[in-house]
Amino acid sequence: MRKSRLIFLTALLPLDFIMLVLAGISIYFLRFKLFKEVLPIFTQIPYNDYVFKIVLIALIWIGIFVLLGLYSIKNRRHFTQEISQIFIGCSMGTMLIVLFLFFQREYFTSRFIILAGWIASFVFLSIGRFLIHLIQLISFKQGIGLEPVLILGQGKEVEELINSCRKNLGHGYNIIGQAASVDDLINNWSSRVSSFDEIIQGDSNISRSDVLRLIAFCKEHQINFKYAADLFGALSSNLAVETMMGRPYIEVKRTALDGWGRVVKRILDIIFSFFGLIALSPFFILLGLIIKIDSSGSIFVGLTRVGQRGKSFRLYKFRSMVKNAEQLKKDLMAQNERKDGPLFKMKNDPRVTKIGKFIRRYSIDELPQLFNVLKGQMSLVGPRPHQPDEVSRYDYNQKELLFIKPGVTGLSQVSGRSSLSFEEEVKLDLFYVRQWSIWLDFKILLKTIVIVLSSKHSC
Repeated sequence: MRKSRLIFLTALLPLDFIMLVLAGISIYFLRFKLFKEVLPIFTQIPYNDYVFKIVLIALIWIGIFVLLGLYSIKNRRHFTQEISQIFIGCSMGTMLIVLFLFFQREYFTSRFIILAGWIASFVFLSIGRFLIHLIQLISFKQGIGLEPVLILGQGKEVEELINSCRKNLGHGYNIIGQAASVDDLINNWSSRVSSFDEIIQGDSNISRSDVLRLIAFCKEHQINFKYAADLFGALSSNLAVETMMGRPYIEVKRTALDGWGRVVKRILDIIFSFFGLIALSPFFILLGLIIKIDSSGSIFVGLTRVGQRGKSFRLYKFRSMVKNAEQLKKDLMAQNERKDGPLFKMKNDPRVTKIGKFIRRYSIDELPQLFNVLKGQMSLVGPRPHQPDEVSRYDYNQKELLFIKPGVTGLSQVSGRSSLSFEEEVKLDLFYVRQWSIWLDFKILLKTIVIVLSSKHSC
């Protein structure tokens, strides 16, 4: 690990502690100074006693964050991923306080302090983490603290990896060169090992013998090593071992979304879709009137899509096209811009109405899919739902997408959407199916909100 990265990582723990204490102190002044005339004070908490308790609570919360992996050195975390973990950590910490109050009523009797403290702690911690990421990104753009790496392999995927690292300095990598093969690495880079700290193998189709030579090279020169996992490697997190007749049998599960994970995901889907529909109902009525005025036809459309285990369902959307759009599609197939797969995509589709262009730009047309989520046909996050004729042309590998429910949003939608090729889109959705976690769902939802509000997606 580079010294600069270690410095930023080390700074996180004391910074989080300071932000938690500041959040607690700010709530004290809000409650007992600013809002004292609005909210009657039944019990005045001495300031010194309050600060002492806030320090103890902050230390306990730091322990929770440690358990959640917020200070782990194993992975590089994006800001959106940290936000979801901070939210969970603050919620868990607040629940502990509530449980403590249940048995010790004399402490923190103000409900305002509990609720506001939960919100303030999340906001203050998020601001602190954002500042750290901002300072780190600025230093990377100035060429400070970048980790020198050598890329191993060749081909399209390797070139995309190199371009991504050079365009997105937030990764923290400085690509100092590329070795086409293990032989090239050993013959031409052995004398220059001091110029890089890490090797990233971008080609997953490397032979086993070359992998062993590569690992030996990295051990000999004390170099970190990352590699692109092959199919079996990508599935390795979904392995389960079962003993039968004294012999171990390894099961490759269909998806990481199993057991309690499936239960938690469904509960969250029901809660968010139910309250989302209630909150958005006035907006639905207003938009429905605008759609009817703009063009003839129904307000909603029901499109046939293929869901979990190949079962067809009706996907609900606000109508953004003329009412005979499906019939007109046959005449437009020659202008399909997606030549790499079964999907149909046309940038200036003449079937889209005036209001349709607007609601598509901000993905408003997809909000009625909350009905599908509530009914259990879709999830908030999942693979993109495809049409039956598209699914009929899936190869055996792509049919793995049908293991779980399709989503209103997903990893492919927040990673480029229409700019992605069909192969890239499927690869991202397959990664989600195989590597699902509740943290990944939170990260995708947060990225979706950012993308929609900034309109950084195609209409």
